[in-house]
Amino acid sequence: MADRMHGRPAAPTETTILSANWDSRDLTGENHENVLFVDVDMTEASGTGATFRDCTFRGVRFNASSHTDAAFLNCTFVRCVFFDAAFTGCKFVGSLFDGCTHDLLKVKDGDWSFTGLPGADLRHASFVDVRMREADLTGARCAGAELRRIDLSGASLHKADFSGCDLRGSDLSAVDPFTVELRGAVIDPYQAVVLATTLGLDVRE
Repeated sequence: MADRMHGRPAAPTETTILSANWDSRDLTGENHENVLFVDVDMTEASGTGATFRDCTFRGVRFNASSHTDAAFLNCTFVRCVFFDAAFTGCKFVGSLFDGCTHDLLKVKDGDWSFTGLPGADLRHASFVDVRMREADLTGARCAGAELRRIDLSGASLHKADFSGCDLRGSDLSAVDPFTVELRGAVIDPYQAVVLATTLGLDVRE
């Protein structure tokens, strides 16, 4: 299993929800803490303001679900499926994703700081206006993805693949062009200056 940054262990769980059918469930206002969810079907679940704290999700299906202003704090996701899921204004601070699929995942606004996505396949995902400070994207596959106006300050990006990725408006101060693949990535003029400076170039008018 992937490790959290700084070696922090997953939070212990106290109760288990096994193989439950939460298809199309309204999660509005629900509050779950230290719960282990195993093989739960959350397909097309939706809601506003749900809170999951120190929870672990194993084999949970979030397909086509829609979440607004929800909080998944210090949670662990193992082999979960996020096909066509949408998260708007949600918080995933301190959470870890291990072996999950993220095809057509759509994330808008929200705070994903300190989130662990090492080796994640995000090639068909979209993140827009999201805070991802000090997130772990080591070895993440983001070729062709949309990562617009993302705060990646302090993020771990070693061996991440951003080739062909739309990075316009994102903070690239943590990007090392020598260890990150950027071929064909779309950036704006300001970002071009940031990367040129990182390469040791003297940019002048």
